[in-house]
Amino acid sequence: MQRPHPPEDFSLKETSPHLGGGGISGDKLTSTYDLVEQMQYLYIRVVKAKDLPAKDVTGSCDPYVEVKLGNYKGTTRHFEKKTNPEWNQVFAFSKERIQSSFIEVVVKDKDLVKDDFIGRVMFDLNEIPKRVPPDSPLAPQWYRLEDRKGDKIKGELMLAVWMGTQADEAFPEAWHSDAAAVSSDGVSNIRSKVYLSPKLWYVRVNGRYPEVYVKAIHGNQALRTRISQSRSINPMWNEDLMFVAAEPFEEHLVLSVEDRVAPNKDEVLGRCVIPLQNMNRRLDHKAVNTRWFNLEKHIVVDGEKKKDTKFASRIHLRICLDGGYHVLDESTHYSSDLRPTAKQLWRSSIGVLELGVLSAQGLMPMKTKDGRGTTDAYCVAKYGQKWVRTRTIIDSFAPKWNEQYTWEVYDPCTVITIGVFDNCHLHGADKNGGSKDARIGKVRIRLSTLETDRVYTHSYPLLVLHSSGVKKMGEIQLAVRFTCSSLINMLHIYSHPLLPKMHYLHPLSVTQLDSLRHQATQIVSMRLSRAEPPLRKEVVEYMLDVDSHMWSMRRSKANFFRIMGVLSGMIAVCKWFDQICHWKNPLTTVLIHVLFLILVLYPELILPTIFLYLFLIGVWYYRWRPRHPPHMDTQLSHADKVHPDELDEEFDTFPTSRPSDIVRMRYDRLRSVAGRIQTVVGDLATQGERLQSLLSWRDPRATALFVIFCLITAIVLYVTPFQVVALLTGFYVLRHPRFRHKLPSVPLNFFRRLPARTDSML
Repeated sequence: MQRPHPPEDFSLKETSPHLGGGGISGDKLTSTYDLVEQMQYLYIRVVKAKDLPAKDVTGSCDPYVEVKLGNYKGTTRHFEKKTNPEWNQVFAFSKERIQSSFIEVVVKDKDLVKDDFIGRVMFDLNEIPKRVPPDSPLAPQWYRLEDRKGDKIKGELMLAVWMGTQADEAFPEAWHSDAAAVSSDGVSNIRSKVYLSPKLWYVRVNGRYPEVYVKAIHGNQALRTRISQSRSINPMWNEDLMFVAAEPFEEHLVLSVEDRVAPNKDEVLGRCVIPLQNMNRRLDHKAVNTRWFNLEKHIVVDGEKKKDTKFASRIHLRICLDGGYHVLDESTHYSSDLRPTAKQLWRSSIGVLELGVLSAQGLMPMKTKDGRGTTDAYCVAKYGQKWVRTRTIIDSFAPKWNEQYTWEVYDPCTVITIGVFDNCHLHGADKNGGSKDARIGKVRIRLSTLETDRVYTHSYPLLVLHSSGVKKMGEIQLAVRFTCSSLINMLHIYSHPLLPKMHYLHPLSVTQLDSLRHQATQIVSMRLSRAEPPLRKEVVEYMLDVDSHMWSMRRSKANFFRIMGVLSGMIAVCKWFDQICHWKNPLTTVLIHVLFLILVLYPELILPTIFLYLFLIGVWYYRWRPRHPPHMDTQLSHADKVHPDELDEEFDTFPTSRPSDIVRMRYDRLRSVAGRIQTVVGDLATQGERLQSLLSWRDPRATALFVIFCLITAIVLYVTPFQVVALLTGFYVLRHPRFRHKLPSVPLNFFRRLPARTDSML
């Protein structure tokens, strides 16, 4: 009999790692590596060589250096026909993996058949000096080469050898023993790296003063105005076209004025190329000066496009770089930065965020190598404009990174995102560039949920939703600390609007923001993919939640139950009040009568009582305040009990690639769900329209009754003290069940009989 599998543990676990190797020293923005476990490394910096002996028949050599420590071996690049080469490469060997008492640094000559031995330098590990950052860097020295017998020979090698930690400045660019199996082509892919998102600007183009329209192109973005309504030789548009551009501005803005001479046939009347670096930079809503630009006419001669020397025309434009907006490239729910583009508008920072990426446990095999499952994991963290990437740990299901990174914080209501990926570009496996780094999981932490100056050490579950269901891919252990430099400044931030002023003074439409966000994510992913090592497109898009706007039945259910969860408190209060009105608990109802009587006789106590009650509730809940950062919740996301077909629909391509019968079934299901939503929205609209019809005379008898009722009520309220009215109303609402009728009340019956606009709908 097969034993049932134990349920997967998706919970967040608090951990107690052995953090730090040194206290906090110096500037808080300087990484002190006190949020990670200290790891010892043996560093060898190979600088250069001189006077190397010739090995080839040509009288020269093709030298490279091989650093060997036990079973681990690292090699530098080789130079052709050079006896005085300069490498300046660093090798790092983890102290945990040292299996020898000696380091051997060998200089070899690259050959087609067998590489020739030139000379070597040996070091005893017991004599290696220790260096603790922030000590000054260890100066390299010249060492005379020896032959295999230990005799001095011609040639010298400049080296520096020391024991250090991962806080050493040589650590990010070093070759690591963790990557001993990686080919020379893949070494750059395993290094840790810090990236900066390009500074993004909104470009606003406003054209002023046949069927003529203007088409504007910037990079892969293309927009066009409407056809001018002024059918003359001086057409006008007065339309804004918005683009996203990244500094440094590599691509020009291209404007062309075109005439629609026939359906699907346009004739270019003129074009101009505008360099963006020369444009005005706007910080507020004030209009910038307009300029006239010459339009160049192009003619085709012998199949080639040539510029016509004749003057074509001019176009009147207002072009500016809008620095007062924040260019959205992330999901608005998980923004890590809300500052405007222009640095002049930035407020001072309020603190520092420090992240220690410690280790991972229980990672799943992501690919197959030599007939067995393996994973080459690395982490990416994104906050603000700064992206960081840890080094890749080769072939390990429990990698240890122990790398620490620091960010300035300008707004506490922001989110840092940490993703774990499998490196699929090692071992020369991606010759054609077709493979993608696989997702292992993602963690989001909102800074406003963290207490200041507290170190949070937790093991977060790495969850990924596949077409087969939610799957736990392992756990990642992080250390997080949010340090506040000024509590007053941070509290003052809560009174400011979330986005810069321009988003409220001259708001962009939702459609425009969605289009601009798509353009921004494309630009960021393209720029970061060109870095070395590249941060690939699939990684950037996963971190920026590019697909979060796509339809999902699972997400729709989750959002519906989130709304019900929010309303559950109000529903519970209504049920409690209904029980009081129906005297389910007579003692509670009598106490409510007494409280009600006091508040009516002393109305000045109503507001203080409400706020005192809210204060007491807040103090009462302090005992159950959250002690851990939020994490991915499978139940909240409805990922643990989702139907397989709904998952298949969520992971379907756009447009769909499924057979027509499946698409028909899903379409019918979507119509059913949309029909229920449509009914609810229609009911809400009906209630609102009934309120409007009270005074609209759509039903003249009902409006007449309501107007007379209002007149009588006004007279009664004028001559009757407020306390008497409140007492009578309250006692009527709280009356005993024997005085109640099961039929609906008169006001409710009257309201339900009011007309709505449903009668006019087809």
